[in-house]
Amino acid sequence: MERTRFYELLDACPVIAAAKNEESLRHSLDADCRVVFVLYGNVANIPEIVARIDEAGKTPVVHIDLVDGLAAREPAVDYIRLRTAAAGIISTKGVLLKRAREVGLIAIQRFFLLDSMALTNIEKQVKANQPDLIEVIPGAMPKVIRGLAQGLALPVIAGGLIRDREDAENALHAGAKAISCSSAEFLSHFSSHS
Repeated sequence: MERTRFYELLDACPVIAAAKNEESLRHSLDADCRVVFVLYGNVANIPEIVARIDEAGKTPVVHIDLVDGLAAREPAVDYIRLRTAAAGIISTKGVLLKRAREVGLIAIQRFFLLDSMALTNIEKQVKANQPDLIEVIPGAMPKVIRGLAQGLALPVIAGGLIRDREDAENALHAGAKAISCSSAEFLSHFSSHS
């Protein structure tokens, strides 16, 4: 998928459903979001999980580090590209992100912001790995998100600990391009069946 097209999907709906199991996948498919992050699966069932999302008219992105049976090597990215309808991957590993971009997948680098050293390290990692977007966890940190959104030349997704509309709005107002959330209660507000 083209980076510009992916950004347009996030502009149209900045809520990304994050499916961490079968139940949250069902909520994700019912939500009026355009993008679904897949945070579970294994080498045998990931093609089917991604196909269900694609068939629902949504854009699947696989957190490749969480797929059981795939090693943190370039052939894992090739597998996702050739065997699934995923538009992109999420990873903490630079080699996987670089390969994703080489084969035409959206590359989202996930950062866990545990302390100021982790925050300082982001710019260096972004330069080295050249992802299309970054996801920061936890996402309920407007001040940090604002600094990242202003300081980096790529979009920021806020994820983790987004529990309600206020958290989402704070992250978006701080400059996040989108928020990712696995909370069924939160996603129910974006359900096409509501």
